[in-house]
Amino acid sequence: MPGQNYSLWSLFKHGLNHHKTWEPAWTRASLKPSYDVVIVGGGGHGLATAYYLAKNHKVGRIAVLEKGYLGGGNTARNTTIVRSNYLWDEAALLYEHGMKLWEGLSEDLNFNVMFSQRGVFNLGHTLQDMRDIERRVAANHLQGVDAHVLTAAEVKEKIPQLDTGRSRRLPVLGASWQPRAGIAHHDAVARGFARAASRLGVDLIENCEVLGFDIEGGRVKGLQTSQGPVKADRVGCVAAGHSSVLAAMAGVRLPLESHPLQAFVSESMQRVIDTVIMSNAVHGYLSQSDKGELVIGAGIDSYLGYGQRGSPHVIDHTAAAILELFPQFSRVRMNRQWGGIVDVSPDACPIISKTPVQGLFFNCGWGTGGFKATPGSGHVFAHTIAHDAPHPLAAPFALDRFSNGHLIDEHGAAAVAH
Repeated sequence: MPGQNYSLWSLFKHGLNHHKTWEPAWTRASLKPSYDVVIVGGGGHGLATAYYLAKNHKVGRIAVLEKGYLGGGNTARNTTIVRSNYLWDEAALLYEHGMKLWEGLSEDLNFNVMFSQRGVFNLGHTLQDMRDIERRVAANHLQGVDAHVLTAAEVKEKIPQLDTGRSRRLPVLGASWQPRAGIAHHDAVARGFARAASRLGVDLIENCEVLGFDIEGGRVKGLQTSQGPVKADRVGCVAAGHSSVLAAMAGVRLPLESHPLQAFVSESMQRVIDTVIMSNAVHGYLSQSDKGELVIGAGIDSYLGYGQRGSPHVIDHTAAAILELFPQFSRVRMNRQWGGIVDVSPDACPIISKTPVQGLFFNCGWGTGGFKATPGSGHVFAHTIAHDAPHPLAAPFALDRFSNGHLIDEHGAAAVAH
């Protein structure tokens, strides 16, 4: 067909010119002397914050400073799960806000973020697991979050590969199921927000590490960076596992611990899993990527640290957990493994807050649940920065909750916290 021939010729032509006529997805800007708002951290949350600041709020000139490359931190080192079935109202409503943004994100950004609503199962292996599942599903119904309690037979019907035999060490008694949950492609999310923010005039500056803050009279005035000083009246920090290090530069102490979080992927294979399966009892979870890899998540290392290498003992434990659920995967080869750095707060919920330094804001403490919140986090943080007051959904996550006792304890409340 003529159209086909033209398409093939265009592809051949672009191949010969090595894509020289292709426009870059975003402009790689140079650091300017001053901005109205600077976002520190060029991962998904930071890029989303900059995008929503530029799109929804009139705040002037905006820059995103990233010490490495955009999307190269925790955004590139996660297992891409998206869900909103948390127990407590504050957390569930925040994540559900993010879920609704996910559902229209590709259209909003005009970029396919590969959001796949393939559902998430949280397995129950004991009577207490099932009681907790029923409690959480009932809470989700009251919160307007989709959730279902399934029996072992219903789980087996939906996931035939799962071993639900009663002779197993930890037999599957049932599960919670959120049909609207699923996965997205982490690189596509970062690139989509970066391109959209750049087209709205945001300066995206890579290889620019923040070395210190300029603070006068209790107010932030700018930053010292590896590319020179920059003035700014408002600074939003979204640096994942390094948030406490940044905060210390400004004289702010955050109640966070940083741990490596382990994950690994298998060799590619034919499609065998079309959903996401999570188990708190065996502490393992998996999905299958579009390339056919099994994407498997583990727990955080018990020690504090900033290493991004794999921990063999954690990987070994998680592989055993996955084989408890799927014995047929015993011959599947592991392809690669990695660690990300997560910052964990005392109540396993984020900090989205002003700080004692006027004009300085922090968005951190997401622990193992940061990726799923990407659009929702950026949306409410942008509002908080623009108005110098918390978005209603972010208000419960203020820093002062650790001094006034109004904690939101999601530790263990919503099964695996990833």
